[in-house]
Amino acid sequence: MIVAATKDSQLKRRFALTEAKRASNLLKQEDEEKITAIADIFKWKIKQAKHTFAASTYNYALHFTDYLKNAAYIQDTKWKLANRIMLKGDVYLTKVEASRLLEEEVRRHIEKRLSTDVGELSKNITERVDKMKRLFSETKGKTHFEEMPTETVIEAFPPCIRELYNTAPSGRHMSHIGRFALTSFLLNSGMPIEAVIEHFRPTSDFSEKLTRYQVEHIAGGRGSRNKYIPPRCDTLRTHGICPGIDDACRGVRHPLAYYKKKLRTVKTQTADKSG
Repeated sequence: MIVAATKDSQLKRRFALTEAKRASNLLKQEDEEKITAIADIFKWKIKQAKHTFAASTYNYALHFTDYLKNAAYIQDTKWKLANRIMLKGDVYLTKVEASRLLEEEVRRHIEKRLSTDVGELSKNITERVDKMKRLFSETKGKTHFEEMPTETVIEAFPPCIRELYNTAPSGRHMSHIGRFALTSFLLNSGMPIEAVIEHFRPTSDFSEKLTRYQVEHIAGGRGSRNKYIPPRCDTLRTHGICPGIDDACRGVRHPLAYYKKKLRTVKTQTADKSG
């Protein structure tokens, strides 16, 4: 209730992801019947099925539609349907794998619950809400991206942002978190608000009024007046945004950290060519 009352979308996503990961870790310690019972809550077509294939033992058989609904958010290639063992429409899973897929269900379930309007709250609860917002703001402030450029350098974009950047003009659909990640990145890389709005214009569901509001909100010009930064790399991977890493990704945990790192390389290469 307190998290929902903050009305901070980034805080809600962080909370949902953290709780989902906690649930996944707890499920890995449960017996097989408990995992099946929880999967039934989400109406999974799942059954316990002890099978050994290629020296690996599997505990469950999950219908491929339920599998794809959740595995689509996981970037690791081992989760691609072509790399799975499937018989008669069922994908075979270990207990750890079933727990990981349930993590996605829990995350979406919590995010949906957090969209609830909690209504008017007592002073005591309101004070707790304000404290949470302040603490989260301070936590975000620990990630510093000083001296960001005033001109956007596309050559320094990380793979995830580059793919999102190329998707928008193509008119293809982009997920909510994909739009947020791209918008917040472009704004923090120095791109003007008007240029960001224009970049989204070719998208299939473009709305001038709605896009302008969202971009200005992320830029800190509306709502809480806080300028947002993109989600961390692990969050983007969880949501299936990461297309794969390159050499510059190694040791980097945030798209903007990648950007600053790559900018130095781009500037050095530019200086060498001009020299």
